[in-house]
Amino acid sequence: MKKNLEKKLHWGYLLHLGYNMWSDRGPDNALPEGVKSKYPPRSYLRCDKKLWDEILVRFAKAGGNMVVIDLGEGVKYESHPELAVRGSWSPSFLKKELAKIRKIGLEPIPKLNFSTTHDFWLGKYSRMVSTDIYYGVCRDLIEEVINIFDKPRYFHLGMDEETAGHQWKFLFACMRQHELWWHDLYFFVNQVEKRNVRAWIWSDYIWHHPEEYHKMPKSVVQSNWYYGKVFNKKLVYVRAYHELEKMGYDQIPTGSTWESLENFTMTVKYCKKHISPERLLGFLQTPWRATLKYWRKTHIAAIEEVKKGIKIFEKGE
Repeated sequence: MKKNLEKKLHWGYLLHLGYNMWSDRGPDNALPEGVKSKYPPRSYLRCDKKLWDEILVRFAKAGGNMVVIDLGEGVKYESHPELAVRGSWSPSFLKKELAKIRKIGLEPIPKLNFSTTHDFWLGKYSRMVSTDIYYGVCRDLIEEVINIFDKPRYFHLGMDEETAGHQWKFLFACMRQHELWWHDLYFFVNQVEKRNVRAWIWSDYIWHHPEEYHKMPKSVVQSNWYYGKVFNKKLVYVRAYHELEKMGYDQIPTGSTWESLENFTMTVKYCKKHISPERLLGFLQTPWRATLKYWRKTHIAAIEEVKKGIKIFEKGE
């Protein structure tokens, strides 16, 4: 296990415990007749434990060495049990799972997405953004999660897609921008870093605000993401890899099966060529599917792509 965790590159997989992150419109919210949501929130946990176990074992065998766990409503936090849904795991149960994960050679990393586009898991507090109450709750949750994970190497804070365009179907839309977005980002980063954990975020803010990105602390790990098949620097999503490299940020490029099965291996090839070895920390696979039997084939396919990506990187293709 120790040898696997000491590999220079992180080969990570995003695994969902909680999944209430797509919208605030769903059957649990007494929607008007005819109103539907593609990914509605639920009042129960959407995580099949048997598949959870299978994914972790398969990923470790495929050569993976890190799993980023999107927690959300999946934990019955001692500091804020009101955020739990039916079936949420207790902190003690999660700790036991983390021990199992480490035992098979994977490094577990916590993720709580504080983007206002993906924070329905915060319950009523998602409508109290940037208030004293909100900051207090977020501070409590970050501290508790760091304790549960026994001071992890990283803490993924999300912070993606916080735009009006991403919320146009929401019943309640909330978007921070300009100085307030940076203020809250600094708040989250500080809560993590003062506990000797490194902050990690999605980097899409740079797509539309490249002139502001010098404000981003160099300590924050960057995960730009692009899920297509055409890797052309003219595309703002692809250009971001170059901009982050030029500005000197550590990166963990992110691929997915969302649009193309081959995207992950293509991401590996492209980023190995254009990001300096000292700033390329690894790669992250993100299928963006719930940990449910319905999506088992997608998860297995995503893991196989990581296995291919590792081989491609090691062969120097």
